[in-house]
Amino acid sequence: MRRARVSGAWWAGPAALLLAAACAMGQAPERRLKAREILVELIEINTTDSAGDNTRAAEAMARRFLAAGFPAADVQVLGPAPRKGNLVVRYRGAGSGKPILFLAHLDVVEARREDWSFDPFQLLEKDGYFYGRGTEDDKAGDAALVTNFLRLKEEGFRPSRDLILALTSDEEGGNYNGADWLLKNHRDLVDAEYCINTDAGGGEMKDGRRIALSVQAAEKTFQSFRLEAKNRGGHSSLPVPDNAIYHLAHALGRIQGYAFPVHLNPVSTMFFERMSAIEQGQEARDLKAVVTTPDLPGPVSRLSKVAYYNAMLRTTCVATELQAGHAENALPQDAVAIVNCRLVPGDRPSDIQRTLTRLVADPKVELAPTRPEVSGPASPIPDNILKTIENTTSALWPGVPVVPVMETGATDGKYFRIAGIPTYGVSGYFYDVDDVRAHGKDERIGVESYFEGIEFYYGLIRALGR
Repeated sequence: MRRARVSGAWWAGPAALLLAAACAMGQAPERRLKAREILVELIEINTTDSAGDNTRAAEAMARRFLAAGFPAADVQVLGPAPRKGNLVVRYRGAGSGKPILFLAHLDVVEARREDWSFDPFQLLEKDGYFYGRGTEDDKAGDAALVTNFLRLKEEGFRPSRDLILALTSDEEGGNYNGADWLLKNHRDLVDAEYCINTDAGGGEMKDGRRIALSVQAAEKTFQSFRLEAKNRGGHSSLPVPDNAIYHLAHALGRIQGYAFPVHLNPVSTMFFERMSAIEQGQEARDLKAVVTTPDLPGPVSRLSKVAYYNAMLRTTCVATELQAGHAENALPQDAVAIVNCRLVPGDRPSDIQRTLTRLVADPKVELAPTRPEVSGPASPIPDNILKTIENTTSALWPGVPVVPVMETGATDGKYFRIAGIPTYGVSGYFYDVDDVRAHGKDERIGVESYFEGIEFYYGLIRALGR
C-alpha cells in the first residue's frame, strides 16, 4: 500500500491552509487533515477495471476500521475475483430497527496520463480544487462514509440501529458488479430498511451560487438495441435501390423523429413541482404545467427542447454506434447500428422494443436487445427521510432547497431497488453545473466543497442513526 504522505514539506503548505480554513468554518483542523488523508489514500490507489485493484483499496480502508476498534467480524473484504473486493462494515447499534445501508463505489473509469494535465492517480491541490480520478465520482463519497463512521466511533456514538457501510467494485463497468454480487451472495450483510447512495444526487451550483441539493429516488433503465440490415451487395458501379445502408438510415430517421409519451412518476412529479418554485418566468410556469395539466402541448414542447427536462419527462432512445460496408467500391452487405434507450420506471424493455419495431417498419431491418435488462422501481421518499435531509441541508446552507430527482443515467441504486430496498442518492458535494468533469479530463472537486460535504454526511448519518 502506498502510504499517504502526511508529514514533511509536501504537507506543510496544505496543512497551514487547512488549519486556517478549519478555524473559519468552526471545524477541528485534525478532522480536516484526517478527511484529506483518507481521500489521498483512495485517489492514489488505482481502481480502474483494466489495471486497478479494488481489493487493495477495500483492504486499505478496512485497516482503518480495525485500527479504530471495529470487531474483525464486522469488517469484511470479500468479492468474486482477486481484484474485485468489496468492503462491508457494520456499525453496531441498539437494534431498534432494521439497518440503514450507506453505499459508495471504489472503482473509477479509465484515466490515461497522456490525456490529463497531470497524473490522475496522485491527488493534486491547486487553485482551490482537489484534482484526481475519482474526486467527483465516487471516491469523495467513499471518503465521506469512511471519515464519518470512524469519527462517530471515536465519539462513542451509539446508533439506534445498525449502520452498514458498503464500498463496492465495478459500478463503472467490468464483469463483477459488487452491489449485485453482494445482494445475490451475501444479502444478510447488506440487507437494510433503506439505502443511502453517495453516488447520486448532490448540490448544484451556477455562477458561484448554490441552486439546489438533489436527492435521487429513481433512475432510468439502460437498454440498448441492435439494428441490422443485410444485403447481397455487389459492385458499386451498379447501384440498386435495395441498399443495406439506406434501409438502416431510414429506420434510424424514423426513430429520431419519434418522442415517447410523457411518463411521470412520484419522484419526477416532485422534481417538476419543486423546480417550478426555483425557476422563473415562462420556464417556471411550464414546469408547473407539466404536473397540473400534462396534456397541454405547449409546456411539454418547450421543456422538451432542454435535454435534461426532456430526459426527465419520458423514455428516450438515441443512435450511438454505426458501422457498415466493407469497401468503398462495393455495395454494403451489412449495416449495423446501436440505439441506446433510457427507460423511465414503469416502462418495460419489451414494450419499447415493440415501439421501435413499429417505427422501423422494415422487414429487412432486424431489431433485438443487446442484452436483457431489468427495470428498477422508483423509491418514493418518506416524509421523515426527506425532512432529515432538508434539515441537514439547511443547517449548512440555509435557504438551499432540496429537490427529488430521477437519475437520467444509472447507478448501483438500481440493484437495491430491484431487491426491494428503497434507495436514495444523496451527496453533500456541490458542483458547477457548467463544469462537470466526472469521467473526463482533470476531474476535480472544490476543496471547501469536499470538507463541507464531509460535514454534511456527518450530520446526516448521525440524524438518520438516532
